Amino acid sequence: MREFVNGADAIARGALAAGCDFFAGYPITPATPILLHMIRELPKIGGVAIQGEDEIASIGMCVGAAMAGSRTMTATSGPGISLYSETIGMAIMGEVPLVIVNVQRMGPATGGATTVSQGDIQFMRWGTGGGYPVIVLAPTDVADCYRLTMRAFDLAEQFRVPVFLATDKETVASNATVDLADYEDMPVRARKMTAEAEHFIPYHINQPDDVPAMAHFAGPHIVRFTASSHDERGYLSKRPADVGALNNHLWHKVIDHVDEIALVEADLQPGADTLVLSYGITALAAEEAVMQARAAGVSVSRVTVRSLWPLPENALRAALAGHTRIIVAELNQGQYMREIERLACDEQQVIGVQRVDGGLIAPEQLIMEGSLA
Repeated sequence: MREFVNGADAIARGALAAGCDFFAGYPITPATPILLHMIRELPKIGGVAIQGEDEIASIGMCVGAAMAGSRTMTATSGPGISLYSETIGMAIMGEVPLVIVNVQRMGPATGGATTVSQGDIQFMRWGTGGGYPVIVLAPTDVADCYRLTMRAFDLAEQFRVPVFLATDKETVASNATVDLADYEDMPVRARKMTAEAEHFIPYHINQPDDVPAMAHFAGPHIVRFTASSHDERGYLSKRPADVGALNNHLWHKVIDHVDEIALVEADLQPGADTLVLSYGITALAAEEAVMQARAAGVSVSRVTVRSLWPLPENALRAALAGHTRIIVAELNQGQYMREIERLACDEQQVIGVQRVDGGLIAPEQLIMEGSLA
């Protein structure tokens, strides 16, 4: 069976299938349809959906709900991520499992509210103080929106960290015909809860990449939560040993598991000199361009990146190996291309194919500018 559906509905369905029971958000084009879907559907299963008075209040409610035991999600666009920034930093410090959908639109500032873009790629990674890692997944189509939303909830539970779903205006707002079998249910793990009957230590770990067990605000344990540097008991601390252990933990609990998080689809052609790398909606044009090039007798490889951050270095280096020309296609001024340039060898040429006028990259643009003909 097939249906005609858009990415907003697929994301909301994926969240419900993942066990999301709390949503808060503020209307913003083009993310508003996700808010409306959750307000309509969450109460039917006993969940709570709230339209906050603004973006700051909305993400604050999500943090509180997560620490009280809910699986939480919010959805916004670039200007909303700007307002979320301080609270995202708090969620990183407090180790809050939280899913944030960023339906990208053209910036800067209010930019083009109804215009497609992939301009927040670096912003999601580096948009908070401290530079500590988050996880960013990038769906390419409607079916991806469903399964990667579920994957985002699983990763949020596994690592107690904010996880972004980096989609875009076209994917969320445009309807597509989807085979129902493509809605792949991803496993979502149960939250890691403390087994301590008493003497609970909120941030106790045995090694830097461990993830501490949780106790909820509503439970029998005292739970301390702070956005400041703290010791394992949750008390503010300036002791170098405490601060160093905390910051190393916030880094290693994600970075040491990059290969486990990585979602990189490599379609490599033996003997090909050229590799086309893309993500998000642009990956659809890249797939079509590669198909056309191969049909014309041109040997070319393709890579689609669905986990943008933390940078899947090992998977990308393996895909780059043996190619002399790397084409990076994206709807910005070359934000992810910077990462590929860093990974590429001296003898490899990295070429950007970009569009920032509000239109989508077409297969023909990739074929022409990437010299795939």
